Amino acid sequence: MHKNDIQQINFKIVFRVIGMLLCMEAFFMIVPFLVSLWYDESDAFAFLTTIGITIVAGVIMIMTTRNHSKHLAKREGFLIVATTWIFFSIFGMLPFIIHGCIPNVADAFFETISGFTTTGATVLTDIDNLPHGILFWRCFTQWLGGMGIILFTLAILPMLNSGGGIQLFNAETTGITHNKLRPRIGQTAKRLWGMYVAITTVLVICLVLGPMDLFDAICHAMSTTATGGYSTKQASIAYWNSAYIDYVIIFFMYISGINFSIVYFAVVKGDYKSLFKDEEVRWYTYVLILATIAIAAGLFMSGQIQGSAEGTIRSSLFQVVTNITTTGFTTANFNDWGPFYAVILFLVMFFGACAGSTSGGAKTIRLVVLIKNTVNELYRHIHPNAVVPVRVNNKVISYELVSKILAFIFVYLLVFVISSVLLSAMGLTFEEAFGCTLSCLSNIGPGFGRMGSDFALIPDAGIWLLSFVMLVGRLELFTILIIFTPYFWKK
Repeated sequence: MHKNDIQQINFKIVFRVIGMLLCMEAFFMIVPFLVSLWYDESDAFAFLTTIGITIVAGVIMIMTTRNHSKHLAKREGFLIVATTWIFFSIFGMLPFIIHGCIPNVADAFFETISGFTTTGATVLTDIDNLPHGILFWRCFTQWLGGMGIILFTLAILPMLNSGGGIQLFNAETTGITHNKLRPRIGQTAKRLWGMYVAITTVLVICLVLGPMDLFDAICHAMSTTATGGYSTKQASIAYWNSAYIDYVIIFFMYISGINFSIVYFAVVKGDYKSLFKDEEVRWYTYVLILATIAIAAGLFMSGQIQGSAEGTIRSSLFQVVTNITTTGFTTANFNDWGPFYAVILFLVMFFGACAGSTSGGAKTIRLVVLIKNTVNELYRHIHPNAVVPVRVNNKVISYELVSKILAFIFVYLLVFVISSVLLSAMGLTFEEAFGCTLSCLSNIGPGFGRMGSDFALIPDAGIWLLSFVMLVGRLELFTILIIFTPYFWKK
């Protein structure tokens, strides 16, 4: 690579934006620091020290890039988005290390990036005894990562609301198309974050009305709206053993699995019909209902009734919703139910909920397009001269977009298989290797086999691999993988 090949990338704007974001992260850490002070616990020093380190690093990056060009194109957008999640995780893991609850660097990075990517996979085996500040920070990382760190930045930094802002918006948001609620990208970001905060607030109120105290309600509201899955209890939602809590969490997980642009128009504009006029939402709902019926029927027929008939249906519905939205909360260990149930949940994990939501997975819209394109191919075998486009919501999906979806699914499967093979080489069983990889790639959380509740048994090499897989899954493959291509760095 020649020296002049990389001069076209504006590295100064990349580092300057990251510096600003690190200062923002330090500001966010004030909240768990105050929580630590309120409960008078030992983690206050860890947060205070981390805040100082993070601010210094951010200010240095800003000061050393004062004379910068404001040019922000696609490559700068990809670099900012990709490196921001890494930098946030590096500095975000410091409270775990300094406090000593996760002294291993690999484990601390894994726990933090699992939070920011809303995966919810954990290496912790005694969550109940962690201090409140650490518990709050875990859930807060998920809430920040759910709607997106960059999207939050676009909402508050006017300097990024120029033409370059759309590059950042497209690089971080999920799905095959990106809806703008307002002409300016900053206005769209503000409205999406406003909706996000409103849903979280309503959920806090609903949970407090049940058996949860305010602290647990806030933490679980953040994890639920972000479809993250971190809990303040090792037993997760099962700890409360409450039908009310289960149903409230189920409803808000379902809402958080819908495209937030559609939720915005339904709630703010009163266009409730748009919710079920949208084809992706209908497919998402149908898959959820069918999977619940299949699991509940299987449990009834096999005699594995979860307390009562209502409890069995509720447990089935909870496990399906938490897996299809890639939240990862648990009220029962589905690994104990048998392989039939694991396969159904494995399938809903793969595709996830709707694009434009906080959920992970390959997204329902891609499943819809794949099925329709396959049906069209079968038709063209009988009528080779027919022109039958793929339509979603009565709109034609271009051939280029169909091709992009096919490429996405291929790369998704390729990353899945390669990572699973590497994990199996590290001593994991077939079920554990494939289950943990899917859990991290689809940003779900719980694994399979011995990793059903935590990932503590995975060696450091596997932890670093799965950390990368989580980031690749959260940014939907191409935003990360394109950086490893040689043509990305050339003119």
